[in-house]
Formats: sequence, C-alpha cells, structure tokens
Amino acid sequence: MAGKIKLDAYSLLAKIRQENPVVHHLTNWVTIYDCANITKVLGASPVMAHAQEESAEMASIASSLVLNIGTLTVDFVEAMKLAAKSANKKGIPVILDVCGAGATQLRDKKCLELLDETTINVVKGNASEIARVSGEKVLTRGVDTGHVSKDVITISRGLALRRGCTVVVTGREDTVTDGKEIYIIKNGHPMMTHVVGTGCMAASVIGAFCAVEKDLAYAAAAGLICFEIAAECAVKSSLGPGSFKERLFDCAFNLDKKTITKMQKVECSS
Repeated sequence: MAGKIKLDAYSLLAKIRQENPVVHHLTNWVTIYDCANITKVLGASPVMAHAQEESAEMASIASSLVLNIGTLTVDFVEAMKLAAKSANKKGIPVILDVCGAGATQLRDKKCLELLDETTINVVKGNASEIARVSGEKVLTRGVDTGHVSKDVITISRGLALRRGCTVVVTGREDTVTDGKEIYIIKNGHPMMTHVVGTGCMAASVIGAFCAVEKDLAYAAAAGLICFEIAAECAVKSSLGPGSFKERLFDCAFNLDKKTITKMQKVECSS
C-alpha cells in the first residue's frame, strides 16, 4: 500500500556525524574531489585508495565501500574486486555505481564481473544504466540516461530480487528498492543535472548512510533525501551551476532536523 511515511532521515545523519565512519572509495577520477568533499561535510571520513596493493587492506578498516566505474580501466576493476572481497569478508556494505553501463561493451562486461564475482549490496545508476545491468537492451548516452521502455520500478525490483541487493535508480524521482520495500524520493532540483558529479556524489552519500544502518534500502533513501534537500536549499542562493555546487556543500554541512523533517518528500510501498 503506497503512501507518505515518516522516514527519519535526520537520525541517520546524526549517527554519521557522531560515529564518523570511514567510507572507502574506488571512484571516478573526474569527480573524486567532490565525492570526498560530500562525504566529509556529512560527517563521514572519506578515503580514496585505488592501488591493487592496498585496496583490500583499506577496505578492511572501513565501514563501507563505494565503487564507481566512471573512469574504469581493467586494472582498476581488479583493484575493485580485491577491495570488494575484503569488504565482503568483513561484512561491510559495498555500493556499486554502474556509471555509463550501456555505453560500451567494456563497461557492461566489468559491471557483470563485479556483480558475479563479489557481493554487491547496493547497485546505483540512472534508468538506462540499471536497465542494462538488468539485461535490457538499452543504450546509455555516455553517462546520461537513455530511453528505457520498461517500467523502472519493475526493472529495479526484479534486479534487487535476482541479485539479493538494494537497487537505487536516480532521476527526476529516485527509486530505491530491496525487492520488498519501494521508496520513491521526490526531493532534488533540476540544477543538479547541470553539475558534473552529482550522481557520483549521490553514491558517496549512500555509502556514508549505509555505513551506519543495516537496512540498506532505508539508508539509501535517507541519504538521497538529505542530499537532495541540500540541493534544494543550495539553489535558493545560487546564480548558476558554479555557485550552486559551492552552496551544495555548505547546505549539506548545515542540514538540521527541522529542515529535513519539513522538506523531505518520500513515498513507500511494498
């Protein structure tokens, strides 16, 4: 039954600020600085260790692991596998941003290798990226979403059930599902689409929230709510993409319970 719910996103943000969890990233070189910053301003501790020689060791001291194939190489994905297997052994959540899946054969292949050879707990992407790793014949326009003919909720729920994971689909409205619960987040602002890296930052935010909450669908939804409320606040005093990005970090840092409770827009069904 669908309807508005009282998802307490602020309580998880407060927990991040209190616990300062380490979020290990093997992420996109284009957006790595922004991913580190958004993780830090939320209260978590980002680390970016990409070398095969240390990726597994670093994962062993982290509270969550974020993988992003945005600037993939074959060697880089091997480092991701090592880190993911270490994270699996420790029992911490692994978030995979399937950035650009559906654009090239290499990306498709390496996404499936990560999904098949390691345990991925959260798969995140836009509609065409998620459709592609679900086996649909779609084309992603670089890292921008392409046309998807099938219903996004059906695709994401099916992938979640087959893979035993949480699936996050970002877009005008975000869908988060573990195959049982389905969260629809309606926060955010179109200005986010004019800044490179907001999708990658969203994966880092999810990593921070999943580091402090075992219900990963709930955690991912709460993280997106906070991130996108910060975006809504930031745009109020922005002149364009440049000032918006600067204000986004400030607004994420200054998020409080009153703001989140008043502004969050989320629906849940099962």
